Order: sequence, then C-alpha cells, then structure tokens
Amino acid sequence: QVQLVESGGGLVQAGGSLRLSCAASGITFRLNTMTWYRQAPGKQRELVATFTWAGSTNYADSVKGRFTISRDNAKNTVYLQMNSLRPEDTAVYYCNARRSTLDYWGQGTQVTVSS
Repeated sequence: QVQLVESGGGLVQAGGSLRLSCAASGITFRLNTMTWYRQAPGKQRELVATFTWAGSTNYADSVKGRFTISRDNAKNTVYLQMNSLRPEDTAVYYCNARRSTLDYWGQGTQVTVSS
C-alpha cells in the first residue's frame, strides 16, 4: 500500500534549475524522515538531502548552497529545489521515507545536466 512517486526530472543545461517532487501515500507522512538520494551509472548511491520528521535538514557537501529540501506535510509531499546545476549532478534521483526500521523507496526520476 505504500507508494512514493517522484516527478520533475528532465534535461537541463548547466547552470539551470529543476524542482523534484515526491508524493507519498500509505504512510503517516509527518512521522517519516524524508531523504533524497541519487545514483549515477557506475557509482554508489549517495545521500543528497534529508528533512527529518523533527524538522532538521542536512545536505551533502557537494550540493550545499545549491539545493534546498522542503516538505509539505498537508500534501504528503517532499521537494528538492536544484539550482546552479552541474553535469556531475546527472543521476537518477530517488525519494526515501524512513520511520524506525522501515524504509520505502520511489521508482526514481532521471536528471540529466548537459555541459
């Protein structure tokens, strides 16, 4: 019954912006820590940004100052605003919901940044 659906990916030029969305259902959204991960071909999955259930945020050093994570508990949605995009940001971006020991993942959305 749990479903996380990412949207908003696409192809942009370096320096451009995208806003990703992740709509959640089947969970008590406000009690879940929400995290964006990304994975590029041949590379390990890496954490991009986290918004905890208690209201704290954390970012990978590589995106700090460029990306902003936000959440709207009334809409059961978490967002990732990505500005000043670089080719090295190219990856599949995944939404993750976590509460206690349970993890749920979305299907991913492709972000491609051209030089």
